[in-house]
Amino acid sequence: MEIWPRIEAMIKAHGSCALVSLVAARGSTPREAGARMIVRPDGAFHGTIGGGALEWQALARAQAVLAQAERSTVTIDQALGPDLGQCCGGHVRLTIEAFDVSDLAEIGLLAAAERAGPFSVAVRRDPGGRTIRRMVEPEVGEGPAIANRDIESFGERPPTILLFGAGHVGRALVLALAPLPFRVVWCDERPGAFPAPIPGHVEPTAGPARAVLAKAGAGVQVLVMTHSHQLDLDIVAAALTHAGVAGVGLIGSATKRARFAKRLAEMGVPAQRIRALRCPIGMAGISGKEPAVIAASIAAECLILREALAAPGHTRLHARRPA
Repeated sequence: MEIWPRIEAMIKAHGSCALVSLVAARGSTPREAGARMIVRPDGAFHGTIGGGALEWQALARAQAVLAQAERSTVTIDQALGPDLGQCCGGHVRLTIEAFDVSDLAEIGLLAAAERAGPFSVAVRRDPGGRTIRRMVEPEVGEGPAIANRDIESFGERPPTILLFGAGHVGRALVLALAPLPFRVVWCDERPGAFPAPIPGHVEPTAGPARAVLAKAGAGVQVLVMTHSHQLDLDIVAAALTHAGVAGVGLIGSATKRARFAKRLAEMGVPAQRIRALRCPIGMAGISGKEPAVIAASIAAECLILREALAAPGHTRLHARRPA
């Protein structure tokens, strides 16, 4: 979730805001350490630390901090079971920091760093209890979560999906992927293929498919759903023989997969790569053919593959899990 650019924008629009950070989590908790929420003086907020009673109380406390113009960082230790009456048996530590226009210079530097990509800061408290941040080398405190009380990490580099085809399902899919942690490169060479507007996380390109694939970095997912079976085949063949591609999904039926498998073998694609082709794409058990239903099913499959690729040792092409 974007943090410092959002804080910068909120202060400019509303004069102040509060940052609620989940800095430690033990046991069963609704969110992991590193979850954050930005709160406006009127109670509107962006992000979540897990919802429910914990978040409701944190929102109220953040508004109280803003109303009092509190400058020191507030720390809250919360046992979810006995303190909030929740079934979860976990324990969390939250911090609440208030910012206003006097902080804009410092926040502007942090916002610029976050726009450039992931970065880390060393954290300390000044004598007045105010949190002070100093940027450190990228390798310190890597990852989306706060590693400890002294290092925080911000910014994201989401995995890339190369989506080929801007038909009904392609259009539904970019909307399904909009709130999810992916960067989407959307490819279609046909003039006027893309709708307007396009979600902010999507980069449309009318460049040739093979040229787009040639520039693909490691770990990308490729989804193929063009208007032409021959074009689908060409893209799938190029993707399956690209060392950096982590997964290839093709829209279609079991019959289409069988025909493609035969053609791919004739084209010299190794058998183990062909076996990794996911076709039909989407979650088994979802049979609806409406574009939005298909898109939701594909998005869920992309999330499963994303988590599998994030696990240690998982960098190869992934085939569909048995139903």
